[in-house]
Amino acid sequence: MIKSKRLFAVGAAAVLVLAACGSDDDDSSSTDAAPATDAAPATDAPAEAGTSCEVTDVGGVDDKGFNQIAFEGAQAAEADFGVTAEVLESASDADYAPNIQSFIDKGCNLIITVGFLLGDATATAATDNPDQQFAIIDFGYEEPFDNVRTLNFDTAPPSFIAGYLSAGMTQTGTVATYGGINIPPVTVFMDGYVNGVNYYNSEKGTDVTVLGWDGADGTFAGNFENLDDGKNIASSFADEGADIIFPVAGPVGLGSAAFATEAGDVLIVGVDNDLFESDSANAGVYLTSVLKNIDTAVYDTIEAVVINGENGGGYLGTLENNGVGVAPYHDQDGNVPDELKAEVEALTAAIIAGEVAVD
Repeated sequence: MIKSKRLFAVGAAAVLVLAACGSDDDDSSSTDAAPATDAAPATDAPAEAGTSCEVTDVGGVDDKGFNQIAFEGAQAAEADFGVTAEVLESASDADYAPNIQSFIDKGCNLIITVGFLLGDATATAATDNPDQQFAIIDFGYEEPFDNVRTLNFDTAPPSFIAGYLSAGMTQTGTVATYGGINIPPVTVFMDGYVNGVNYYNSEKGTDVTVLGWDGADGTFAGNFENLDDGKNIASSFADEGADIIFPVAGPVGLGSAAFATEAGDVLIVGVDNDLFESDSANAGVYLTSVLKNIDTAVYDTIEAVVINGENGGGYLGTLENNGVGVAPYHDQDGNVPDELKAEVEALTAAIIAGEVAVD
């Protein structure tokens, strides 16, 4: 669980806190916070070593996905460098700008905004506050800002590998993928997955079908919070014959994993984090996870900006620099044929070497 000093949005109608499920509160309050005796009170000034301040997207800091991974990177920097890590959770997009402004007013050394949907609010704040340092995850600007470090991840290749693996593992000849919201950081995973299945088909002469995405249109939950949506979408895919599902939907995907646990004949490919580790209630259904190592990027950014005084610039996580990857098979290891394991390893090496192109 996430434990650190936390601040929450003033005036937010609800604070979404997601562990195994979502819940709404009328009042802003901390969740999973350390006991008062263990945490130093928040102050209006940065700690001596500096302060990194995260503004989450609506999934919340305990989403078992990218918001949580980002804050884990900040916590690691807190432990190693003494940089105080704080977070404000956004209950809706209306909270983005106020949360950013709250951290500007507080005097944070670095404000980290998590996700594509915070791109506009971050740009506005960076323009209005040229001396304030920012970092944003999953967004790039056509005209870079001197005071914004962009953290992006080449997630198509590991998704391609997961698609190839899924095509090799399906027993029904049908797999599926779906997204939370139809935005580029989501659909790039789905594109990679579909292309990986298609590559397997071309290499093996098979005809594995992918439900949920055709490269232009597909299935989306419309949110990143509702676990019931994830259950319902997975159930619908299973009714159409899919026995492996790749949700790119944050906590919504946890609902699909819960469905798979109940169904007993469906596997899930996790996203962002190694969900075998973080979603222990459903660990047995994860074939693998497509990893986006946001924690490493955040840690390195805090060191560069807060400790070393750098600013701006960009980061791209790749297979080669371990910014992205594919998780171990864990409980499913014994079910993956040795031949397929070897093919996955060879495919990974070929992608890194540029011998297999992933669009």
